[in-house]
Amino acid sequence: MTSANQRFKAKIDNKTYTFVGKSSVEHMKTVTELMNEQLNQLKELSPDIDKADAAILLAFNAFSEQVKLQNKINQLEKKDYKE
Repeated sequence: MTSANQRFKAKIDNKTYTFVGKSSVEHMKTVTELMNEQLNQLKELSPDIDKADAAILLAFNAFSEQVKLQNKINQLEKKDYKE
């Protein structure tokens, strides 16, 4: 049985967003904290970056990490399948 959707308010880069999903509050808090940390790092490295460009870089980095992790999972699954 899947859990019901729940609403979660997150303050990201001083703006409040409401997300709806099945993730736990703990998960959403962790994601929010990580996003804010990475946005702050981007701003420190590039103080003149605008919010749109920072969001694109943040998304690019997230998808890049997702692809790397999926490749690792695929390699491990192939290794387990051969054994």
